[in-house]
Amino acid sequence: MTDLLETLIENREMVQPTHANNLETTHGGNVMLWMDEIGAMSAMRFSGETCVTARVDRMNFERPIQVGDVAFISAYVYDAGRTSAKVRLRTYREDLRTGDREKTTESVFTFVAIDEDRKPTPVPELTVSTDRGEQLRQEALAYDSDDR
Repeated sequence: MTDLLETLIENREMVQPTHANNLETTHGGNVMLWMDEIGAMSAMRFSGETCVTARVDRMNFERPIQVGDVAFISAYVYDAGRTSAKVRLRTYREDLRTGDREKTTESVFTFVAIDEDRKPTPVPELTVSTDRGEQLRQEALAYDSDDR
């Protein structure tokens, strides 16, 4: 069994001109790529297996990330099936000098664990052993159910 907080992965990307469009804001595809990579890391930490993206549920781009800004990406597994893990992902624009963050993007990605033959393989049960973990899980479940 893997605890939810053990799956929490956070990373930062400095937004460079090569990541941007003609408006000098980050291409949505780059944000998705960063989220996909961090989400896969979270799913792999959870499952102990290689994980591949199976589904992306709604991708909400709420505000742009400018060239020179830092994109802070947070991911954690909040639900699991037999061979899959649901990962909540949020990206923020972060000011490294002050630590202030503003949410820019949010999504849920589903990853499937695969074995050496690239076939789906079982994942462990997800546990939640802290109040903080339960709070994160409930927030993710509420976000996930908003679409239904």
